Amino acid sequence: MQNRRKFIKQTALAAAAVPFSKVLAASRKVDKAKPYPINFFTKPLDKYDWEFTMDTLKMAGLDGLDPTVRPKGCVLPEQVEDDLPKFIEMAKQKGLTPEMMVSNITKANDPLAEKVLSTAAQNGIKHYRLGYYKYDMGLGVRSSIEKIKDEMVALGEMNKRIGIQGGYQNHAGTWFGASMWDLAEVLDHTPKVWMSNQFDIRHAVCEGNKSWITALHLLAENIGSLAIKDFTWDVTGGQSKVKKLPLGEGIVDFDLYFKTLKKLGIVAPITLHVEHELLSTAEEGLSLLQQQKILVAKLKADVDFIRRKLAEHQLN
Repeated sequence: MQNRRKFIKQTALAAAAVPFSKVLAASRKVDKAKPYPINFFTKPLDKYDWEFTMDTLKMAGLDGLDPTVRPKGCVLPEQVEDDLPKFIEMAKQKGLTPEMMVSNITKANDPLAEKVLSTAAQNGIKHYRLGYYKYDMGLGVRSSIEKIKDEMVALGEMNKRIGIQGGYQNHAGTWFGASMWDLAEVLDHTPKVWMSNQFDIRHAVCEGNKSWITALHLLAENIGSLAIKDFTWDVTGGQSKVKKLPLGEGIVDFDLYFKTLKKLGIVAPITLHVEHELLSTAEEGLSLLQQQKILVAKLKADVDFIRRKLAEHQLN
């Protein structure tokens, strides 16, 4: 592992010296006054070492990270007290602001919940994403919502005691929160400062088509973070399937989205979720330096798209 980290560091340094980095990797300090800092949900890069991931994100122009602190994540919950402070310190040294993270926590009495959240808060993490809740159809939709409400309220109380904000992502499918009215109903029972919605525009459009804007209005006062990605529908044999795409290449109406953020006064950190293909199977066999060039170019395209839309709608 140590040799691999050394190699990754060397390739990252080499990348900074080649021509592509002069165009793609202008180093700058993070402006903490930015109303919409762009963070990166690290899941697509979790197979790499921390240093490689952070160097790649810095070169791509990210402001911060949204690391996975969950099973199979870049920081494992059972090792959070040792590893998360190291991860955060390395991020700061790289010029990235680590103020968000992703967990699998759904209950205040989860075995590792308090240790994970306390460690996060003590090291500057201000916002974390929860895990997901499922509907119990045997219990029924309304009764399930009541049960989930009790769990989220209890978790919100723990967040208050620790000093960290939770965020529940609206995720397409049969999960609680997919239709968004259910999530809005539950969030009315706990202060936004301790429990909020991570509004995911892709999943909102996926489930709501044109009505996502109604949901955005409904949840506006409860939004604590903004997850951004794009998609279209791939229809084959009468069956529809989500096709994940780079920002601006799908069906999400980002102009209406950013216009509405401004109209409603929604100001929150952005977490960039990259689900489109970053490396093909053949490209995964390339050297780390070659992989990094491809990763930086693709990630920077998404980052630049967001910055362009923020500028166009006077949100930066």
